[in-house]
Amino acid sequence: MLTRMTAAILTVGTLLLAATGQARAAAVTQPGEQVGLAPGLPLPEGFYAFDTFSWGRADRRDAAEIGVNIPFLIYASPLKVFGARIEPVVAFPSVFIDTHAPAPVPNKTVSTFYTPFLGNIFAWNLGGGIGVSYIAGAYLPYGDRGSLGLGLRGTPLIPAAASGTLSQRVAATYVGDGSLNLSAVLTYNRPFDVHGRFGGPVGAAIGPLPLADQINLDLTATRKFGHLEVGAVAYGYTDLPVNRRDRLFSRFQRDGSIAAGGLLGYDFGRVILQTFVTREIVDRDTIDHAGHRQHKEETRGWFRVIVPFPLAVAAAPEPLIRKN
Repeated sequence: MLTRMTAAILTVGTLLLAATGQARAAAVTQPGEQVGLAPGLPLPEGFYAFDTFSWGRADRRDAAEIGVNIPFLIYASPLKVFGARIEPVVAFPSVFIDTHAPAPVPNKTVSTFYTPFLGNIFAWNLGGGIGVSYIAGAYLPYGDRGSLGLGLRGTPLIPAAASGTLSQRVAATYVGDGSLNLSAVLTYNRPFDVHGRFGGPVGAAIGPLPLADQINLDLTATRKFGHLEVGAVAYGYTDLPVNRRDRLFSRFQRDGSIAAGGLLGYDFGRVILQTFVTREIVDRDTIDHAGHRQHKEETRGWFRVIVPFPLAVAAAPEPLIRKN
């Protein structure tokens, strides 16, 4: 099944604007949000509710704990275009952050909704257990100004909310006889405005935020043994090169990472549960406002619930009395 949608951002202060003017970005689509799914294949007609929750923290002593929850709904319609099933999708992600600031900076607990995703999936079943899909949609610039509350120029929490983002995804899946799931999802995100801005007086005080194009890759290799599913997952993302001649991007720090881990799932029939743990094995270091190099390798735990509501056609009831 699939996630193909949404959403997400994170590494605390997804973007840091420091006194030195340095900045770094973070993924708009949460890296890894689509692992464990089979996004290349069309879903049987019906509604599908997904909820993917994760919680992680980088190795640094002052690193924040970051939770991300991405509920989304897919409607696998009976409509087709050029042989592809039409599947509208919507997602409403939220983020939870517990800071671990060095003294005397007070710690904070922050939670907020951000950038809902609206899109559509075009999924083709090519036969032989192979499917491909194309997902097109947009993250809407919805949410608060994204600040930790440190005055008018507080650190932006979710800079991607300062601009809408066009998201396009291509996915391929091979399931064989139904016991395998070999899937790859390539996502390309492009902000509508690379000089993102929040509204109101706070947004005016923060000023424009540099937003970069990004690419995500989510990989899944699992096998089912009856109702039990086990296997490996991996994901990565990177910012694409920016225009350094633009003064806003002169000190922009590109971000990116690669993570891998193991997955365990179980199909209970009416509900499917998955859990996996991932560890970043490659991560771009960044420089903080004091000029210190930061290592950001993160360990993250994931939990997913999938609830299908198929629209199977019920068989016509047999008549109680028949005529001869």
